[in-house]
Amino acid sequence: MGRPEPASSAEAGLEARLRETEELLAYAQEAGRLGIFEWHIPSGAVHLSPRFLSLYGLDRFDGRYETWHECIFREDRIRVANLIEEALAEGAREINTEFRISRGTDDTMRWIEARYMVFYDDERRARRAVGINVDVTEQKRAIVQLRAFTESLEDRVRERTRELEAEFLARQKAEESLRQSQKMDAVGRLTGGIAHDFNNLLTIILGGLEVIGRHAANLPPSPAIVRIGKARGMAVQGARRAASLVSRLMAFSRQQPLAPRPVDANKLVAGMSDMLRRTLGEPVSLETVLAGELWSTFADENQLESAILNLAINARDAMPEGGKLTIETANCHLDEAYVGSLTEPVAAGQYVQIAVTDTGVGMSAATVERAFEPFFTTKEVGKGTGLGLSQVYGFVRQSSGHIRIYSEPGEGTTVKIYLPRLFGAVENPAVVAAASSRIAPTAIGSECILVVEDDEALRSYATEILRELGYRVLAATNGESALKLLEAHSDIALLFTDVVMPGSLNGRQLADLAAARRPEIKILFTTGYTRNAIIHHGRLDPGIHLITKPYSFEDLALQVRLLLDS
Repeated sequence: MGRPEPASSAEAGLEARLRETEELLAYAQEAGRLGIFEWHIPSGAVHLSPRFLSLYGLDRFDGRYETWHECIFREDRIRVANLIEEALAEGAREINTEFRISRGTDDTMRWIEARYMVFYDDERRARRAVGINVDVTEQKRAIVQLRAFTESLEDRVRERTRELEAEFLARQKAEESLRQSQKMDAVGRLTGGIAHDFNNLLTIILGGLEVIGRHAANLPPSPAIVRIGKARGMAVQGARRAASLVSRLMAFSRQQPLAPRPVDANKLVAGMSDMLRRTLGEPVSLETVLAGELWSTFADENQLESAILNLAINARDAMPEGGKLTIETANCHLDEAYVGSLTEPVAAGQYVQIAVTDTGVGMSAATVERAFEPFFTTKEVGKGTGLGLSQVYGFVRQSSGHIRIYSEPGEGTTVKIYLPRLFGAVENPAVVAAASSRIAPTAIGSECILVVEDDEALRSYATEILRELGYRVLAATNGESALKLLEAHSDIALLFTDVVMPGSLNGRQLADLAAARRPEIKILFTTGYTRNAIIHHGRLDPGIHLITKPYSFEDLALQVRLLLDS
């Protein structure tokens, strides 16, 4: 036998390049974590590369398509089978899909990305598919983590956005409240700056006109006396209007001394009905709708009556052709959500509501927004001061209440007053009314009274009234000199003192020192303006007796006699 012929150098080189290619392919599969497969579609035979088997965790493989398909996770198996079947039926050249497998060696779940290239015969029948499987588990995990991070970040961004929006709204509300407070305080300071001196002047003016009237009545009738009487009447009317303006400004700025007591709003409204009908006139009909079992409230009854009257007059003016005015009472509750939406601080809780509704011309939103501002009015020049609603607003806020306007042009207006419900025992209204209406049998007296007033003209006016009434009167210009008179005169029965005075002692401090030295002494305060000396939270301190400026001869006479007799 002859020896086999040695392989040619060309064949040897081809074999070397083939081995080299196989090594490169193996390295590529290792580096890319991918396995190569070949699927003979008609027979179902599958050839898998060693890296493919390692990827799936297979120690042995029988070469059947069904065996490879069983490696796919059961929840993905039907989806993948349907996808391949539809792609082959449509003659797709490439098939791409993703699915999960359960590795045979360690039962771990892995994500696989499969890419197929399909070959068809001349009759478009699928014959062969070649492709790769890539382990994309880490990429999937990174995507899931990224998505979770993104969602978490979005949640945090949304939450922070909500926080910022809430902070912005809260800041807006705080700024609006601050602006409102500053505006109120500015008006209050302006009012306080002029009220004291202005009310002193008005007391003197009205007092002088009162003296003229008393003496003129004793003179024989004549044309001159008639003219003097008319002139005096006009002067008195003008002075009282001026006093009313100052009073309304003080009410708006919440500096009006209030004397609150338990109030039954139903009885108050019912008692005002006749007066309101006369005020409204025949073209306006009045209806009252009073709630059953209405709660009591704690307020200054005179100021509440004045507030309702102001609202009724405004409503009448808004119905020049006539209409209907309805006053309604109700028990209500202002919840946290409602009071939280307000620019002014209002406590949540139970309130007594008094609603005044008219069928008049209504107001625009811009007008409603400014309606409570002092001197703002939509009436013609000379037809209104613009202080009616501001006075109502000041009284309600000073009473720890809330007021709201609901109106549209042509649809009428409703103004709702909310006053806090009174809890606890209610004093007998009949007893309160009797006490408040008690009239002294006579204003004449002989006791000694100390008048303390820094304004010379006003001091003279007060002392003349009291002397005319029969009292013995001592006068002082300030607290220090008043204390010396108290030490020197043990028979002083009543101290009549202004609250705001120059020097080291104001009226309240003087009264405290006087009461400490002479516990039996009676004290009557007078003021045209005071912030905190005898009034706190808009209410007179307990046990305080006050006559506000401007006061009349009769006012002072009655107050002094009532206090001395108490």
